[in-house]
Formats: sequence, structure tokens, C-alpha cells
Amino acid sequence: MSCSDKIKESSPSPSSKPGFFYGYVIVLCSFLILLIVWGAQYSFGVFFKPMLNEFGTSRAILSGAYSVNLVVLAVASVFTGKLSDKYGSRIVVTVCGSLLGGSYLLMSQVQMVWQIYIVFGIIASIGVAGSWVPLISTIARWFVFRRGLMIGIAAAGVGAGTMIIPPLSGYLISNLGWRTTYIIIGMAMLVLIIISAQMLKNDPSRIGQSAMGGSQHQDDNSSSFTLREALHTAQFWLLGTSFLFMGACLYSVLVHIAPHAMDIGISPVTAATIISVIGGISIISKVASGMAVDRWGIRRVTLVVAALMLTSLIIIQLSDALWVLYVFAVIFAFGYGGFAVIQVPYLAELFGLRYLGAIFGIAYFLLNAGAFGPFVVGKIFDVTSSYSWAFIFLAIMNSLAILCVIGIKTTRHD
Repeated sequence: MSCSDKIKESSPSPSSKPGFFYGYVIVLCSFLILLIVWGAQYSFGVFFKPMLNEFGTSRAILSGAYSVNLVVLAVASVFTGKLSDKYGSRIVVTVCGSLLGGSYLLMSQVQMVWQIYIVFGIIASIGVAGSWVPLISTIARWFVFRRGLMIGIAAAGVGAGTMIIPPLSGYLISNLGWRTTYIIIGMAMLVLIIISAQMLKNDPSRIGQSAMGGSQHQDDNSSSFTLREALHTAQFWLLGTSFLFMGACLYSVLVHIAPHAMDIGISPVTAATIISVIGGISIISKVASGMAVDRWGIRRVTLVVAALMLTSLIIIQLSDALWVLYVFAVIFAFGYGGFAVIQVPYLAELFGLRYLGAIFGIAYFLLNAGAFGPFVVGKIFDVTSSYSWAFIFLAIMNSLAILCVIGIKTTRHD
């Protein structure tokens, strides 16, 4: 193929028919669903101390419920990825969204710690599994041109949710209690997720459109790996292992940064704003990272975002002052936001689109296997009465992730 042919093939072609491109509706609905799902998921740290005080358990045990949530989420994502490939994202997101909203209503009624493990650790995690993998893999099918940007815009919903819902939860908990707050969030989930899910469409060709920027059919059949083929490459396992280590860092910070701030004398509401800063800055980071992926390539951007996460974990070792925590939050947010964006584009570049949902499901399983992070961090705190060694542990994990990315080479499909 000549250079001019490549330019023509990659030029934007919004639709085979004139008129509005429906892919933008997919991006908007994905943004709204990810906002409520992940904003609530990342609010667990705000509920942490009120539940800790009521149930009188250790941090490691309560953190373990979040770790179980992530493990089940990882396993369930393997199936939701395959199911969305087969039946479409609308059905998967609707069913899982109903489970998620119901689980938050049930959380308002738990009376024992083991019930938290069942309701939040298992039921809620299956609900969450019906969001990220189906939605992001669907967007990848609608966009070839500007794929990184569109995924970044949708992923910014996670940042918006993280900016809005944790401080709102902190306010509601302070005034209404943590149980009533779970009811409010659960009802909001049921309404927003189910309505938005009805607008989702998996395949552009079913409504007479084509993926923006090229022939999706050509891409699928000429370069796509099957799931089995992808799993037999070193590139998949290097990328998946980097997801594992960065996931451990991400989830550990989002669970433990608010308790850490409260331990050093910061009020619960102010501690919650640290999470909201991460969410707010990550909105900018996700859009910027998506644009950077389209312009400078996926490998280079991945290394940059991993280095930013590592830098933040070094900075937090320097001081417990509030302003240092905010500096940490800003830098970490740029790394975390970029990490959210690079996942599907990297997999699509290496393995193609045809089996992307299934391949991403396995990769996302590895990412969420980082669920060991919050538990280990909680255990380190219980042993040392400090988060210092815990943050060192996370910095080591992040360094290993960078080494894995450095080792990834471009795949070839014979």
C-alpha cells in the first residue's frame, strides 16, 4: 500500500450516509454510565471510616471487601466482554446496571461484615463489570479515526464521577448517614444506567453507518487476532502484567488516600476532596491522553503515564502536608487518566478489533487482579501503623509496570 493510499484510508469518513453520526451518541451515553458507575465505585474510601467505626473491624478486613470486589470484577469482565461481542452492549449494560443499583440498595441494609463481602464484593462487582469493557470496546468499533480522543472523552466520565460523587457522598454521609447515602446512589444508578443503556448500539453497520475513519470490516479480517492467538503472544502478557501492577497502584490509592489524609488530621470532607481532585484532573488527562495517542502513538504515551504515576508515589513520601497531598493528587491524576485511555487502543493496535471485547476482558481481568493492592496496603498499615512502607511498595509495583511496557514489541499476524 502506498503512502497516499494510507492517508486516504485513515482520513475521516463519518458515515456511509450523510447526516448525524450515531457514534457520538455512543460516546455520550458511555460518558454518563461511566460517571455514575465509577464515581460510586471510587467512593468506597469515603464510606470506609464510617463503616469501620460501626462494625469495629480492622482496615485489612474491610479493605478485603474492596479487594474481593475487584477480583470478582476481573472474572466477570471476561464474560461481559464476550457477551457484548455476541449480544451487544445494550443488553449487557442494562442487566449489569440493574444488578449494580440493586446492590447499592442492599448495602444500606447490611448488618455484618460478611454481608459487605457478599453485596459489595460480589453482586456490585458483577454490575460494574458491565460498564467499562463493553462500553470502551464498543466505542473502538465506532471510531478508527480519532479513536483515542473518543475513548478519552468517554473515559472522562469516570473522572467526572470521581470528582462529583465522593465529595457528594461525604456530604450526604455527614448529614444523612452512610446507609441513606447508599440508597440515594442506588436509585440514581438504576435510573441513569438503564435509560442510557437503551441508546447503545454495538455495530455501526446495523444502522447503515460505518466506523469513522475507515473500513472496520477490512481491519477485522486482515489483522485481527483471535483470543487464543492473542493469549499465545508475549506482547499480550507483558501488557497484561503492566495493567496488573498499575491497577494495584490505582486501586490502592483510591481506597487508602482518604483514610491516610484523615489519619494525619485532615477532616473527612477535605479528605474526600483529594479524591475529587484526582477525578477532576483526570478529565483533562483522559481527553489530552486520547489526543496524544492519536498524534504520538500508544507506546510513547503509555510510558509517560506510567512515569507520572511513579512520580506521584515518590512525591507522597516527602511530606504529610495537605498541599503535598494535592500535588500528589494532580500528578497521580494525569497518570491515572492516561492509564484509563491507553488500555483499549493498545490492545486494538496489537490485536485488531474483531475479538476486542473478549481480549480486553482477559486484559481487564489482569488489571483487576491488582485487587491484591488495597488488601496488602491495609495489611502493611495494620503492621506498621503507617502508610510509608505501603507507598514504597506501590512505587515498586509501578516501576515493574514500566519495565513491562518497555519490553512490548509490535505484533504480526501471519
